[in-house]
Amino acid sequence: MKFTHLHVHSQYSLLDGLPKIDELLKYVKENDMDSVALTDHGVLYGAVEFYKKAKKAGVKPIIGCEFYTAFEKMSQKRPNIDNKRYHLILLAKNEEGYKNLVKLVTKAHLDGFYYKPRIDEELLFQHSKGLICSTACLQGKIPRLIISNKLDQAEKTALKYKEVFGKDNFYLELQKHSNIPEQEKVNDFLIKLSKKHNIPLIATNDVHYLKPEDAEAQDILMLINTGASPNNPERLTMLEDDFSLKTPKQMIEDFKETPEAIENTQKVAEMCNFEFQLGKIKLPHYQVPNGKTPDQELKAICEKELEEKKKQFKDESITKQRLEYELDVIEKTNFASYFLIVADFVNWAKKQKIVVGPGRGSVGGSLVSYLAGITNIDPLKHSLLFERFLAIQEKFYITKKDFGIHD
Repeated sequence: MKFTHLHVHSQYSLLDGLPKIDELLKYVKENDMDSVALTDHGVLYGAVEFYKKAKKAGVKPIIGCEFYTAFEKMSQKRPNIDNKRYHLILLAKNEEGYKNLVKLVTKAHLDGFYYKPRIDEELLFQHSKGLICSTACLQGKIPRLIISNKLDQAEKTALKYKEVFGKDNFYLELQKHSNIPEQEKVNDFLIKLSKKHNIPLIATNDVHYLKPEDAEAQDILMLINTGASPNNPERLTMLEDDFSLKTPKQMIEDFKETPEAIENTQKVAEMCNFEFQLGKIKLPHYQVPNGKTPDQELKAICEKELEEKKKQFKDESITKQRLEYELDVIEKTNFASYFLIVADFVNWAKKQKIVVGPGRGSVGGSLVSYLAGITNIDPLKHSLLFERFLAIQEKFYITKKDFGIHD
C-alpha cells in the first residue's frame, strides 16, 4: 500500500518548520514515496523551489497551504478575540486551484492580517474551485468544535464544507498523536462523521521536521518564534509527540484500523495535477478597444501623440522613421501588450498625482515610451539609442541619420 504525506511544513513556515526543500525531497525518496505535498503556514514562499526540485528528483509535487482562518471575520481585529484562529489545509488540483490559492494568500496578507495572515469562510467559499480541503490538525475549526463538545456545530460545519468543495474534494483529517489527549476524541468523532455522511478520511502527521531526533532543533525554532522561556510549562511546543515525516510503513501501522485514510492520500495525490508554466512570459490581460490588435492600438496612441507634439521635433520624416522602426521591433518581439499595460498604470498614476519618475535606464532611448507617456524623455533631443533598450538582430540600424541623431 502506498502513502503520501499531505500536511508538510518546510523552512518556509518561518520559525516553525525545520526541513529544507532539498532535505525533504531526499528523505521522501529514501522512504520510497513518489509524491508529497508542501503546506506551509499561510504562505506559498516555497512553491516554485519545491516544484522545480521535486520534478528534478522524480517526486510528484503537490502545492498547498495551511491557512489561518479567522475566528469570525477576517476584517475583525479585536484584542484577545481575533488573535485566536483556526487552521485549514488547501491543496491545488489544477491551475484554477493554484490561482485561488494565490488569491487567498494575497487577501490574507493584505486584508486579513492580524498577528497572522487570515482568511474567513466567506472569502474561502468564493475561491473554492480547483481546491481540495481537509480539516487540518487539532487547531482546525471542526476539531476545535469537537474538543469543545459542540458536536452538532462540528457536524453542520463539515456538511457545509462538503457542499462547498463538492464530492471527493473535502476530507476529514486524522492524525496519530497518542500523547495528546484530545487527538483520540477528535479522531473518533471524525470517523463517525465519515460513516454517517460519507465524507472521506485522510491520514496525515502534521510534519514539522524529518526525523524524530530533529524534534529538539525544531523546538528551538519555536522558542525563537514565540520568545518563550524553555522552562515555561505552558509554552507552545511539539515535544510532547512525534511530528516527523513518518515512513509509509509507520503511517500504515498507525492507521491500520482505518486503511481507507491511507488509501485516500493516494487518491488525493492522483487528483492534484497542477503544473507551473515556467520560463514563459505571462502578462495581465489588456482589453484593446474596438477590436484592434495590441500593435494597432500602440501605433494609434503614438501617432496621435506625435501629431500633438510634432512642433518639438526638428525633422518630422526622421521622427516618423524612428517611430516606425521601434514599432516594428516591438511587434516582432511581441511586446505591444506590455507597453500598453505599463503605459496604462503609469498614466493612471500621473492622473492621480502619484509621483512617477521621468524614466529609468535604457527605456529613455525609446520614442514609443515617450509618446505613450511612460517616460518624459525625448530620445531624439538627447541622441539616445533605442537599440540599447530593445533590439532584434536581423534589423540593426547604426547610422546617425537612421536614429535621428544630429551632430
